Amino acid sequence: MLTVILNAGFGVLVLLAFGMSGAANWGWSVFWGVVAFAAGQVAAGFLIQRRVKAGMAGVQKILEDGQKRLQAKVNQWQTRPPGSLKQAQIEIEREQRVFVERALEASKEMERFNRWAPLMGRQLATMRLQLYWMLKDFKRVDELMPTALVIDPMMAAIKMARMHMKGEEGIEKLFKKQSARVRYGQGALLYGLYSWILVQKNDLDGAHKVLIQACEKMENETLKRNREHLANNRVGHFSNAGMGDEWYALHLEQPKVKMQRQRPNAFGRPF
Repeated sequence: MLTVILNAGFGVLVLLAFGMSGAANWGWSVFWGVVAFAAGQVAAGFLIQRRVKAGMAGVQKILEDGQKRLQAKVNQWQTRPPGSLKQAQIEIEREQRVFVERALEASKEMERFNRWAPLMGRQLATMRLQLYWMLKDFKRVDELMPTALVIDPMMAAIKMARMHMKGEEGIEKLFKKQSARVRYGQGALLYGLYSWILVQKNDLDGAHKVLIQACEKMENETLKRNREHLANNRVGHFSNAGMGDEWYALHLEQPKVKMQRQRPNAFGRPF
């Protein structure tokens, strides 16, 4: 916001300088004032965006590095299972909390841009909401939701999932608005989520219609299978598990973890 005020002031100064000095008539003076304002906005926006992108990239790197370490541990557990699956889940959540909290701390560096970029506060709120969602800190999620930007299918899915958790109305309206924005081949998570919500409400016909629409817009095996299950009255087979981590990230269902058991070798010891 400060950039707008400062550049507007700069534009007015240019206007007055041209007009009062006689270097141009008042019509041209207004024109050059507007040009000065626009040029200032473009230059300031470019510089601010560079710094914001650098800050966002830093936060993203923290998350990516943390996810890589976590995935390496999970892969190790596939061959050498931990003593308890429950303990393994606790450890995963603990390690995830560490790097997500580091990302939240790093995001504070971008707060200084709030006064300079009109939408910076909302962009930062959107990013932090997603981080708090990963931590299942729903209190902070609810605080940030009114100012967050619903700019992609994942963010829309998070909002829909939270509304479902709280039993709020308006999910259908939000779904229709967001699904209309997605391009062909995109938005599988939105359709999968909304059909799942309808199944939970025992609106099987509504869920089937949503999945028919989805299959007309994209090729997705999970949506296709769920459509066929509902068409053949096999609601017990309805599952979004095929969407993997993207689905389980909505915290509506827990993944079923299967660890491979170690096979004893010829000497009775594990490999």
